[in-house]
Amino acid sequence: MGPWKPITTEAALGVNTGAASNVSSSRYVRLFNTAAVGTEHLVTLEQSGGTDIGTFTLDGQQEAIIQKDPSDQLFAANAAVMAVGVAINSN
Repeated sequence: MGPWKPITTEAALGVNTGAASNVSSSRYVRLFNTAAVGTEHLVTLEQSGGTDIGTFTLDGQQEAIIQKDPSDQLFAANAAVMAVGVAINSN
């Protein structure tokens, strides 16, 4: 994936489905686990109605960029996981 630029303000993800965020309707989201190396947290992607689409584990001090639909929402098992909407440069 090419370079990216932030298009929203980074914020901690909510920790349950009721606190899930669509990250300002972003299509691409950079996630970063601020916890120590070895501290894994589960991240959940769900539809706006709360139905889970999928989950993955993000290790401490690691990042991931995911693609989602604008209405899809994210939450994590711990508020140490930060999210920011990004634009991807395809060059």
